[in-house]
Amino acid sequence: MVVIAVDGPSGSGKSSVSRQVARRLRLAYLDTGAMYRAATLWCVERGEDLADARAVAHAVRVMPLEMGLDPAAPIVVLEGRDVSAAIRSTEISTAVSAVATNLEVRAELRRRQRQIIEAETRPGGFSDGAGIVAEGRDITTVVAPDADARVLLTASEEARLRRRSLEVHGADDAAAVEATKDQVLRRDRDDATVSQFHVAADGVVTVDSSELDLDQTVEAVLAVVAQVTAS
Repeated sequence: MVVIAVDGPSGSGKSSVSRQVARRLRLAYLDTGAMYRAATLWCVERGEDLADARAVAHAVRVMPLEMGLDPAAPIVVLEGRDVSAAIRSTEISTAVSAVATNLEVRAELRRRQRQIIEAETRPGGFSDGAGIVAEGRDITTVVAPDADARVLLTASEEARLRRRSLEVHGADDAAAVEATKDQVLRRDRDDATVSQFHVAADGVVTVDSSELDLDQTVEAVLAVVAQVTAS
């Protein structure tokens, strides 16, 4: 059984790398960022005022959310609907920080994340007890500080903007990069008010992917996992 936690700024490659690591090691995969996006979609659809912290927190506490843990198809199911595409819309990407910086929401989603991680360390879950790769804010420091391997995946601002531009707009020219800045830099700035993900905490290994492609970054993270789990 192994638990791997991966954190880092937006556009650093957390999701793509973590999914590949989970597939390679045949583990479950948890995208915690998708949980915050789902919570945002849930509140928007219910007409909640995202500035009303108490109302938003109450809505999230009763949110019927199921997280698909298959790294080959990590779907997000909200109230019985597959919302995997809907949570990636520009509307949700723009609004998610208002929900993600709500401390009561963070407490609730951290609780759910811990439950999911714990379930994957026992027989019966997606991995049947083999373990999980969990990625996103607070994972290495708050949600799973005792994970077997903890990685801070980082990259230069230029590299992160280029990657997110390709992901969202299918291009990395100046216009596409400019259109992506809000989703990357502004969200990181907002999230940094409630979470630390720019500097590795004690025991967390930093992997800089600025000059690495996806396969090279996956290999770098796998090397960290092999080293810490062998010691």
